[in-house]
Amino acid sequence: MRIDAKRLRELSTRRDGPAALRMAIHLGLVLALAAISIAVSATQGFFWAIPFIAMQGILMAFLFMPLHETVHRTAFRTEALNTVFGHLCGLAICFPWEYYRVFHWAHHRHTQDEAHDPELAVMPSAGSLWQRLLAFSGALQVYGRFRVLLRHALTGTSTLPWVPTDKRALIVREARLYLAGYAGLAAASLLFRSPLILTVWLGPLLIGQFALRPYLYTEHTGCGRSRSAFENTRTTYTNAVIRWFAWNMPYHAEHHAYPSVPFHALPAANALVAAGLRHTEAGYPRSMKAAWRALRLQT
Repeated sequence: MRIDAKRLRELSTRRDGPAALRMAIHLGLVLALAAISIAVSATQGFFWAIPFIAMQGILMAFLFMPLHETVHRTAFRTEALNTVFGHLCGLAICFPWEYYRVFHWAHHRHTQDEAHDPELAVMPSAGSLWQRLLAFSGALQVYGRFRVLLRHALTGTSTLPWVPTDKRALIVREARLYLAGYAGLAAASLLFRSPLILTVWLGPLLIGQFALRPYLYTEHTGCGRSRSAFENTRTTYTNAVIRWFAWNMPYHAEHHAYPSVPFHALPAANALVAAGLRHTEAGYPRSMKAAWRALRLQT
């Protein structure tokens, strides 16, 4: 089942309001939880702040979702807002926006193509139980992103096959600006002898990967290798809270089939194409189990 051209144009209408509201709530909660964790740690001790740090970390990690939406330029109708908030999210999770744009464009063009899909190229080995657990933790993915940023910034070039020649200078310039920002934060932390960079940024970011990375594995792992988004991508039916903070990306097959459709219109797109979806699950426990099983069977 496909969406006809007229309805697709209607669904693809971009607006500023939905993303502005979602961005304000998402960032507001991240900042509020950071403030609470600092206050609780100072008055009650670090142990009592851990739940707030964990909640902040999950929301920080899920800033990947607005990063993803802005690289499609479908989050906001106003182009400058896509760029500004895209870089803000990219800085927060150490995933440079311009670099992710070319990475993700290649992923959409070559989804599940083992020779050309960059998501498969950077996926850690999951041969053993411990390798699968490490992969699901997200630690290797964060390390890999920072290593690529350093390589671009320090070598002044990019040899990755998904980075077009005409984008290499831009990618290097961006990496150097991001690295300068991180160096400034580290210098301030040392100057003021403050652990805040660890307690309100790096620590929560790493903790949040334990929620984000298994979620991301559900999008394609164990799905088909055909060119059809209805066959190579999974949609997960989940609750409103997860849909909100994941920016409706649980409707992932719909997104891959119609990437021009903004996040706020994906539920309507799902209503039109649900009968044609090949891979669906009711809830993330089942999706994650399917992804885990698929990784195990690939060994």
